[in-house]
Amino acid sequence: MDYIIFIVSLSVLIYGADIIINQSEKIAVRFGISEYIIGATLIALGTSLPEMAASVSASLHNKPELAVSNIIGSNIINITLVIGVVLLMSKSIKPHRDFFAKDSSWALFPVLIFIIITLDNQITRINGVALLFLMFGYVLFLLNNSEHTADIGLSDDLKKIKEEFKLFRTTILLIIGFIAVVYAADYTVSSASNIAKSFGVSEWLVGVILVAFGTSLPELIVSIMAARKNKADMAIGNIIGSNMANISIALAGAAIANPIKLDFSKYTFDIATLVAATLMLVFITANKMYSKPAGISLFVLLTIFLQHTIDSV
Repeated sequence: MDYIIFIVSLSVLIYGADIIINQSEKIAVRFGISEYIIGATLIALGTSLPEMAASVSASLHNKPELAVSNIIGSNIINITLVIGVVLLMSKSIKPHRDFFAKDSSWALFPVLIFIIITLDNQITRINGVALLFLMFGYVLFLLNNSEHTADIGLSDDLKKIKEEFKLFRTTILLIIGFIAVVYAADYTVSSASNIAKSFGVSEWLVGVILVAFGTSLPELIVSIMAARKNKADMAIGNIIGSNMANISIALAGAAIANPIKLDFSKYTFDIATLVAATLMLVFITANKMYSKPAGISLFVLLTIFLQHTIDSV
């Protein structure tokens, strides 16, 4: 029964997040926010909602392993699987934005800060508040560096969204989306915990693979759609922004809800994989290696990560 609950609740969680993404986009378009900012902030934050909800719920239920492993696993999968798929799918990727010069530090900083604050095997409420300020700084950075996209104007799809905008309908759908996300996250965490117990494996293992893969589906879907429309900036920017949000909002929210105490030294390989994946992303953007070989290299890292995880069962 727990397997059915997990699949259904995870599906509702993703569907609720999708509703919030769509309606947030409509509000942004209605009030004149540029298409780039929509992609780099609202869509990135929206696709991170499942991770946020799952981690906060896990923390409130005193399940720190699920709260943290979901975020680490999701960030690894976002880079190795999602960007890997985008690089393999796209015929030619030539982003207008220089991600290395403008965004790579925002991919790396949260990971380094995460390592520093977990050296004493705990993430306090003060740490959580500090991480929230990091996200605030990221949003300000994006707003101050969006001039080159502000004058481009809206695409035909977004113009249509603006014309058909209805505040009451959007508000109702947002409320429905948030309710779905909150309740589904609770059931996802409890069923995942029960599955871990039934298999005799740790909640960390379930979180870093099952929950992480499920909550990364919105990023995968959004990035694939962006890649198919030749919007490489949105595809890559979505992952950078989403990974940033996973640590600076999801982890922050979990720590503020209930301070996390965990022996992080037990999960050195997973944390090292997160660092390696992030460094590979920085290397790819630095050298503009938006190619199929780069995508394959990301898949190799994902394979090593999955193989190690399976062997540890």
